[in-house]
Amino acid sequence: MKSPETLNNGDGRKLVMIVDDEPDMLSMLRLVIEKKCSCDVISARSGLAALEQLQKYRPEVVLSDIKMPDLDGLELLKRIQHHDATISVVIMTGYGTIDMAVQALKDGAYDFLQKPFDKDHIVRVIRNGLERTALMRVNDQLRERLNDLAQPEGFIGQSPALKRVLDLLSRVADTDATVLIRGESGTGKELAARALHNLSNRKKRQMITVNCPALPENVLESELFGYSKGAFTGAMQDKKGLFLEANSSTILLDEIADIPVSIQTKLLRVLQEKEIQPLGQNKTMKVDVRVVASTNQDLEAKIRIGEFREDLFYRLNVVSAFMPSLEEIREDIPLLVHHFLAQFKRQYDRENLVLSPDVLQHLCQRKWPGNVRELQNNIKRIVLLAVGDRVNLADISAPDNKNKLAATNNFDSLFTADYNDAKAEIVSRFSIDYLHNLLTRHEGNVTNAAAGCGLERQALQRIMRRYGVVSTDFKAK
Repeated sequence: MKSPETLNNGDGRKLVMIVDDEPDMLSMLRLVIEKKCSCDVISARSGLAALEQLQKYRPEVVLSDIKMPDLDGLELLKRIQHHDATISVVIMTGYGTIDMAVQALKDGAYDFLQKPFDKDHIVRVIRNGLERTALMRVNDQLRERLNDLAQPEGFIGQSPALKRVLDLLSRVADTDATVLIRGESGTGKELAARALHNLSNRKKRQMITVNCPALPENVLESELFGYSKGAFTGAMQDKKGLFLEANSSTILLDEIADIPVSIQTKLLRVLQEKEIQPLGQNKTMKVDVRVVASTNQDLEAKIRIGEFREDLFYRLNVVSAFMPSLEEIREDIPLLVHHFLAQFKRQYDRENLVLSPDVLQHLCQRKWPGNVRELQNNIKRIVLLAVGDRVNLADISAPDNKNKLAATNNFDSLFTADYNDAKAEIVSRFSIDYLHNLLTRHEGNVTNAAAGCGLERQALQRIMRRYGVVSTDFKAK
């Protein structure tokens, strides 16, 4: 037998403990498991001896007989679970002790084997037990790392790129500096704005968020700056604008690249003079507002073609924070997967759900053009649609693009889900497939795509952001 120092030392070899009071049984099982399962094996002739071994070693699987003289398998199971709940305990049972094996499963045993053994079945059970323990221990490690993260609410990760931007946000948060947050769709720009606000001395007041592309030009102006009664047809009373609502707080101008040039001029005055002029009024009003703006577009390119004012850009760009894409922070994907999985397992009462190692590997290796938002939506879909308590790679493999829309109509797996959750999932699946098909036909041209589907360009962009669909992924190469 190897020494404790050479077992479980990180060399990739797993450890199985066999507990049985029959020497011949121990020898036979050792030969089978060492040969077929590529792992180390230790043995114990009794339950008490097994407990002593657990003080030296940390096996992934314990294979124990149920009937032993000093400490039976059921009591050993309870003590192992108390010692280390990640160990997969497999109970061996002979004729006449099936009821005890069933009780062991109820008490938390991973599986049981009935004598006489089928060697291939033993190998399958041990391999599955090794895999289960590996998953549980990885989850424990991720949970510990998540608990140790002292970061603004909502941010998960330890990559250098993410740490740099969070450090920048923390350094400027408690100032009045205007911040321009840039990055691809789905990278957490609004989350960064909320972190800025929550770390500032303005956090006691609610941050106001303005979704700039969602509002037509005339509506956006009146929403931002307010108006007086009679300023235009339908203005039956004074309206307080969002800048006044955000007085002594923070206002986030989300996707600022889409605001019309006419409003850009008025916004420039707010940044320069710290005052607004509601529609229909001759007087200006002072405001104390910290302005944060976000965009996923190339503002410098829009300046060159005259769609964005250069002086406004420089006023907004006092501090620039670039949110990294998921491609740039791939090392954070396991943490993000664990975080979203735990979140949706609680939300949808799927606490026993586990992902197989090949699923985690697939999620870490695939491309995520929609960034963290797309990853989050995928984990939610996995939790909603999982049939059993274990998700394998075959369960999440998407059909090819030509068959995606047909796959959307397969609702059988949703009929047992909560109505609102099932409806939201169906709408999500349809919307993503529709957008993919639409943008493929128009080679990523959002203007033409909007005209082709009967939506305003801004409305289409809003839907694309919601589902993490990026137009550049569909442009002709």
